[in-house]
Amino acid sequence: MHRAGFVNIIGNPNVGKSTLMNALVGEKLSIVTAKAQTTRHRIMGIVNGEDYQIVYSDTPGILKPNYRLQENMMNFVDTAIGDADIILYVTDTVEKGDKNADYIAKLQKVTCPVVLVINKIDISTQEKVVERMNWWKEQLPAAEIIPVSAQERFNLESVLEAVSSRLPEAPAWFDKDTFTDRNLRFFASEILREKIFLNYSEEIPYSCQVEIESFKEGEDRYEIAAVIYVLRDSQKGIIIGKKGAALKKVGTEARIEMEDFFQKKVFLSTFVKVDPDWRESRKELRRFGYEA
Repeated sequence: MHRAGFVNIIGNPNVGKSTLMNALVGEKLSIVTAKAQTTRHRIMGIVNGEDYQIVYSDTPGILKPNYRLQENMMNFVDTAIGDADIILYVTDTVEKGDKNADYIAKLQKVTCPVVLVINKIDISTQEKVVERMNWWKEQLPAAEIIPVSAQERFNLESVLEAVSSRLPEAPAWFDKDTFTDRNLRFFASEILREKIFLNYSEEIPYSCQVEIESFKEGEDRYEIAAVIYVLRDSQKGIIIGKKGAALKKVGTEARIEMEDFFQKKVFLSTFVKVDPDWRESRKELRRFGYEA
């Protein structure tokens, strides 16, 4: 008997959804920073066993949208709730349980199994963890509740067991040697976007979009040309920095991580362009993969 299914990871920003998926998959597929809204797309990570296939799906953190990009990000979350075989709802020991209560109400009505993960127990106390577990048991009595530390990779085997035991009987959805649905261009853009989140503050990371203009594979290296789109000229100046120093730092950090991820040398060139409408334009959002 073979089991396979789609396990969709949802939750509020900064609870560790991407860290959890990367740990469960064993690859860094989702970029991770301490800033909210780091994850914008829905990204699949696939775990294969002899008699099972788990298709994890990381999603953006739940928020109240302020512009069309965020509306589309929340569409990814709503779709993930609707098409899941299993929902992996991630919270942590810090956030208030009733944050975005409308999504808890949605979880109370779903017919698929819910596995609720309380993350970051390494920075909490046993009493606090038990308190959070009891609170969630009242909200979602049918859910299995598992305390973990994704950062420390603690108790992840319990998550794997809970998920694999609830998978429906089905053949594999993807080839058994596949570990994601995304291509190398996508990961190149996400790695560069992560470095922007890590190196700039305030509104800059949320105003940026990365597009890979060209991705060429040579005999001994990848040649990648990336464009960073910003909303205003002043943001372009901040991204580039004095004598280009800030952009050079970001580009160097991104290149080093790309080489580690691709296991091949990378020549990365970066450019910055102003596009004041990219977060609101349906055409632009479709081009960047945020709209069908």
